[in-house]
Amino acid sequence: MMKNRLLLLAAMTLAGCQVETQDLEQHIATVKQNTQISIEPYPEFTTQPPFTYGAATKRSPFQRPKGSAAKALVKNERVNCLQPDFDRAKQPLERYGLDALSVTGMFTSQGKQWALFQANDGSLYKATAGDFVGLFFGKITSISNGTVAITEMLPDGAGCWQTKEATLTMASQAGESDNV
Repeated sequence: MMKNRLLLLAAMTLAGCQVETQDLEQHIATVKQNTQISIEPYPEFTTQPPFTYGAATKRSPFQRPKGSAAKALVKNERVNCLQPDFDRAKQPLERYGLDALSVTGMFTSQGKQWALFQANDGSLYKATAGDFVGLFFGKITSISNGTVAITEMLPDGAGCWQTKEATLTMASQAGESDNV
């Protein structure tokens, strides 16, 4: 019985709601009559002549030059100034800049002092004095009292390299270094 009353009440409520859209339909008709549609014409495109690629027989710019061409591209190194060793194999910590490394710990093993570095990607590395670190040929010169001293080599723009001292401490986070 209760269900019937609810259904009857719902039907009466819905029957009382009639949509009155006469004024809206009249407004739409007025707007349609008074609006002028103007679409600008498509632009005229001219046909471009075909391009003929003429460098197919030349060296790809993405390959290193070989032979005499490679020697011509190498700048003359200045003889009486500091130069890094470009021929040595890179070490794992040279993939990261000093700002991407933080010192997370230090330990001594067989009388040798070691530092633990954590990179900003989460990987963990160990290094000792003499190892290379950073993007600018940085070499660890000493590890002591929670501090790692690093000597980097920076190009001076004239073919020579200048040294710069930097330190990383256990208190500094990745992205912080104490440049001297």
